[in-house]
Amino acid sequence: MSHWLDRPTFVTGATGLLGPWLVKRLTQAGADVVCLIRDWIPDCELVRARLIEKVKVVRGDLCDQSLLERILGEYEIDTVFHLAAQTIVGIANNNPVSTFETNIRGTWALLEACRRSPTVRRILIASSDKAYGDQDELPYNEDTALEGRHPYDVSKSCADLIAKSYAVTFGLPVVVTRCGNFYGGGDLNWNRIVPGTIRSVLRNERPIIRSDGTFLRDYVYVEDGAAAYMLSAERMAQKPELYGEAFNFSNESPVSVLNLVEQIQNLMGSALEPVIQDRAKNEIRHQYLSATKAREQLGWKPLFTLDEGLRRTIDWYRTFLGVPQ
Repeated sequence: MSHWLDRPTFVTGATGLLGPWLVKRLTQAGADVVCLIRDWIPDCELVRARLIEKVKVVRGDLCDQSLLERILGEYEIDTVFHLAAQTIVGIANNNPVSTFETNIRGTWALLEACRRSPTVRRILIASSDKAYGDQDELPYNEDTALEGRHPYDVSKSCADLIAKSYAVTFGLPVVVTRCGNFYGGGDLNWNRIVPGTIRSVLRNERPIIRSDGTFLRDYVYVEDGAAAYMLSAERMAQKPELYGEAFNFSNESPVSVLNLVEQIQNLMGSALEPVIQDRAKNEIRHQYLSATKAREQLGWKPLFTLDEGLRRTIDWYRTFLGVPQ
């Protein structure tokens, strides 16, 4: 019998990039899913794939602790996936306070609501490789110090540390995940390199690279991310000693931005020369993770290569933008 069958499960950030893919996997596994949604986004994958018809939906703000306590209580939530965040570096630089409100205050509000809940048994906090900040030693492992400096990075470092604090101080059953850059269908932020490049090629326009193209990053396909989050929660149920731990998830094959754009173009049969703007600010040049701990302690491995994930992503955008194969 599935671990998830009829399990009351709460997901924040269900209209984001990864959220709908997690909801899809959870509902397929039989979970009883409740989603917190702040803004109605009709083009998001949760709505387009009609996943929203398979879950309970609560409209509200992540920072509303009384609302969070009502959700956990009325729906007798067992497992919490906290994905909601302001994830755009440029927005964080322009609006740091709203980013801190969502990413930091929203996290402690949810953790405090969970601490007061008699039913919550597992909590997964989705952090990011950005929580490590800019480090000289690569790849990052889970013992690398959390030293974010710019607004988005700091918000993830703080949320990560707060989660650890609740685990250590109150014994809260928390695991933190730190992943590289997610990509996949449903990302409607066209300033991001993968959706922006795909849309440009489909329009027969030159792709735009904001940096100088040499930045190295991990790229994690959304379905790999969703699978990693569910696996983490399942392992928590089997191994309480994992409470308070953090895990990196990565395919451990960092790629430069320029090489990523070229790979997308090759898959799409495009020879257009990218526009390299070289004007990225407050961004870390090289950042990638070791997933050794997740492989050894959780038995995790990616389900998709970068090539396979990009092919699926390109197909999604062709359909979304109405461009035939």
